Amino acid sequence: MVYSRRPCIRHAAGPAKRVDILPLDRALVQRGRRPAAARNSRERALAIGPLDGNVATLGFVLAAAFSAGFIDAIVGGGGLIQVPALFAGYPAVPPSELLGTNKLGSICGTAGALARYMRVVDIPWRALMPAAAVAFCAALAGASLVSAISPALFRPLVPIMLAAVLAYVIWQKDLGSRHAPAVFSRRRGYLALALIGVIGLYDGFFGPGTGSFLMLMFIRLYGFDFLHASAGARTINVATNAGALVYFGLHGQVHWALGISLGACNAAGSVLGVHTAVKHGSKFVRAVFIAIVTALIAKTGVDAWM
Repeated sequence: MVYSRRPCIRHAAGPAKRVDILPLDRALVQRGRRPAAARNSRERALAIGPLDGNVATLGFVLAAAFSAGFIDAIVGGGGLIQVPALFAGYPAVPPSELLGTNKLGSICGTAGALARYMRVVDIPWRALMPAAAVAFCAALAGASLVSAISPALFRPLVPIMLAAVLAYVIWQKDLGSRHAPAVFSRRRGYLALALIGVIGLYDGFFGPGTGSFLMLMFIRLYGFDFLHASAGARTINVATNAGALVYFGLHGQVHWALGISLGACNAAGSVLGVHTAVKHGSKFVRAVFIAIVTALIAKTGVDAWM
């Protein structure tokens, strides 16, 4: 009979002796069934929340989430702040679980920003709801690709694409200066849905620069100014974050307590960001857009080549 001896931990004073995993446990690991100790360790990891761990680390991560929400509500690019902060604060947690937790925080921020934009900006729901549905499905599919294809393969392309976006915006000085929504033909509508599907797939799979790509598409294809493009991009961002979150949540890759805390700070920052954007108008949003895209190019360039 094959058996495995487990360490017996007495409740009396004195440390328990460590007992190595015996052959039965090794066999379970090889078959994909982890011993109880490993399962309990994973369950403790998924329970990371505001009351666990170092208070200074938690404060740092939540402050980053607030800043990310502020920036993301104006022009996107909040992941430039929030994701590195999570990786720096919780280096022992698997990357896929940090990305899933980031999506929970992000969707709270983008939803908060969208709710605030709805009070001051006329959002064309009839045109954007089908686009949001496409973005949701595309992001769900993109998130599922993470386990099959390494996102690192596409990392060198991101700074190149962002540099093209930045050059185009700087070259076209009047781009996004006035709000003149385009009248959509059937062909133009299909093109818009196709582009949003590609961007949604990218956001679920990889993510950096999604807000910038969405804003340029809304300005160039939909005829929005920078302020309305920011509102439209947040609408699609809610859908892409929801799609990716569904995948990560179903696969147990979300730290719910920590993610909700991130979401509260992200939402607070996003409300302030929308207030700032509305107060200063499209010219301000354009200037912030150029600054954030420049920072994204630098960050993704360093990640790609170093």
